[in-house]
Amino acid sequence: MAPPPSEDDGSTSSRTPLIPAPPPRRAVTRLNPLALLVAAAFAASYHFLVAPSPSYYHSLFLSLGSNDTAAAHLRALTLRPHLAGTEANARAAAHVVSALSSLNFPTHVAPYSVLLSYPIHRSLSLSAPGRGTTPFALVQDTYPGDPYAAVSAEAVPTFLAYASSGSVAAEVFYANYGRPEDFAYLASRGVNVTGKVALARYGKVYRGDIVINARNAGAAAAVIYTDAKDYAAGKAFPDGPWMPPTGVQIGSTFKGVGDPTTPMWASSEGCERMSVAEAMATDDMPQIPALPVSGRDGEAILQLIGGDVAPEDWQGGDGAPVYRLGPGPTVLNLTYAGNETMATIQNVISVIEGKEEPERYIILGNHRDAWTFGAVDPNSGTAALLELAHRFSELQKKGWRPRRTIILCNWDAEEYGLVGSTEWVEENRAVLTSRTVAYLNVDSAVYGAGFYASATPQLDELLKEASKQVQNPDNETESLYDLWMASDSSSLIGRLGGGGSDYSAFVQHIGIPSVDMSMGSGYPVYHSLYDDFVWMEKFGDPLFRRHVAVASIWGLVALRLSDEEILPFNYSIYAVELENGAIDINERLLGVPVSLSPLQKSIEEFKRAALKVDSELKALHTWKIWPSSRTNPLKVRDLNERLMMTERAFTEREGLSGRPWYKHLIYAPSLHDDYGAQVYPGVDDAIQMAERTNTSESWRSVQHEIYRLARVINQASLVLSGGLT
Repeated sequence: MAPPPSEDDGSTSSRTPLIPAPPPRRAVTRLNPLALLVAAAFAASYHFLVAPSPSYYHSLFLSLGSNDTAAAHLRALTLRPHLAGTEANARAAAHVVSALSSLNFPTHVAPYSVLLSYPIHRSLSLSAPGRGTTPFALVQDTYPGDPYAAVSAEAVPTFLAYASSGSVAAEVFYANYGRPEDFAYLASRGVNVTGKVALARYGKVYRGDIVINARNAGAAAAVIYTDAKDYAAGKAFPDGPWMPPTGVQIGSTFKGVGDPTTPMWASSEGCERMSVAEAMATDDMPQIPALPVSGRDGEAILQLIGGDVAPEDWQGGDGAPVYRLGPGPTVLNLTYAGNETMATIQNVISVIEGKEEPERYIILGNHRDAWTFGAVDPNSGTAALLELAHRFSELQKKGWRPRRTIILCNWDAEEYGLVGSTEWVEENRAVLTSRTVAYLNVDSAVYGAGFYASATPQLDELLKEASKQVQNPDNETESLYDLWMASDSSSLIGRLGGGGSDYSAFVQHIGIPSVDMSMGSGYPVYHSLYDDFVWMEKFGDPLFRRHVAVASIWGLVALRLSDEEILPFNYSIYAVELENGAIDINERLLGVPVSLSPLQKSIEEFKRAALKVDSELKALHTWKIWPSSRTNPLKVRDLNERLMMTERAFTEREGLSGRPWYKHLIYAPSLHDDYGAQVYPGVDDAIQMAERTNTSESWRSVQHEIYRLARVINQASLVLSGGLT
């Protein structure tokens, strides 16, 4: 593992400030009043007649896209597997530092020492009556002609990060997708899972939830496999995009966020830390041994499980054996030994300083670390970030300076639990909460066809407007907006409540308006050895036009947020979102002794605040149409402050009950699926508990959560309207 890049390789100190220091004061030559008037008139006429408008630079930005630049960066970043904390990932960081520094953007590395997990030993074998013992190789095979065959040996062995070390020999049972309802079904059928090994298939929920659900049900260990029905429905890579028979999805099982040894605070030098043993013993860790296996190995186990036949929706695809519930008579012998160790990770931070409002930040982020080669996840996003940065550099050569500061961030150790971004946000919390306008995230830029986006609601309209200006990479006659509107998705714009990427700390911890976007929404070789440049070149984006499209909308949204005098936020959409969430909650509370009145009243107040702001925005935009009319800069500043800070008001210091890191009371991960976004998560958690226990105390807890929710919405209304009670 390499240290952070030194100052002689193009980077600055690892602790340089985000914004360069102001120049020293110079002597001032005083002009007489007439001279001042003449100078002001000249400056005004120059602005209107000579200086290009922001829209000129935005159009120029869109014209500068380069698929060759994106492809070259992706190839360079995916030459070797580059797991967080390794020498290979330090080299990938150096590539990002070099690329950004060469564009004359002040760039530095922000390192953190964090707890990561690596495998030392793994073994899995199957013992069945009359069949003896069958060991599993636990190896992902290369293929004839694989250009990465030689370096594939550098990839981490298949494992689940933070799984508990230990050995288990016990009967195996089948748990479908490993959701709470799946284990509840097994219990209803009288399947005894205590002390047994759970076999579950990937999909539906986060793998960490699968293992923890198995633990909570009483299982002694867990095995997760990739079912052909979900991951191998066509020709396998390299002949097609689907997972090969020996492909394995590697990943983390940590349900927490950030460095496990520094929960709720930054992993800065000399900080307070939990011991490794304490960190591994928390409820966010699996606490039982677990391994991922291939579809071929999973099917081999399923063929030998007895017991009752599983339900139809638990079965595999065409040609699969009949899946049975078990347990046994087959016994799985599982051994896992892990090495949980402190390692150095490296965030790369690059700053394009704003001219008029340098203390206001537009932050763009993508992570760099990968379980293997990471061509899709995440380095399609890194390649798009660097291609976008190249365009920003070209704009600067043409005279562009952003009104507000743009910060480009390349995170590390996202795959372990959003570690790099979380530590940076926790360390810079006070500055970020007072200065950040928005955070724009791209994890994997390209999975395939189609455009997908999630956002906090005030950014919905901006996303749609920007998508109308970007060409559909797969059809030159239409825009990205046309492609998006043709989607059959039930929800056009998703919400950022899930824990799937680096927006989590920005939205759910400190309340920053945020966006996440991609071309495509999933791919079969996820987190496997086959997520390499060949897969991307053959199936993900053969012409690299999709990379350019993502960089275009990503950069255009950033430019509008950084350059427009009045922030392009729309809170009327947020009011609709709050109202729809209340309707869903109301349906779940029919016939129970809980009142939704406090929430409904707070939403009505928020709707009034949103209408007031809409009127102010219309008035300001009307004034701006007439050159003879000057907008009041203090009024614009005040309005922008309110638009920027309203999202913060949806957070509460104490956070969600039992999940204090999550401060946002409107959006957070679902309690039993870290990938799933939940609206009104505190109320949802309380309702789930009340439904299980059905006690008067539990229903009072639901009422309490409704009051808490109403209070933050009332606070948001006050911030948005700019008034005091």
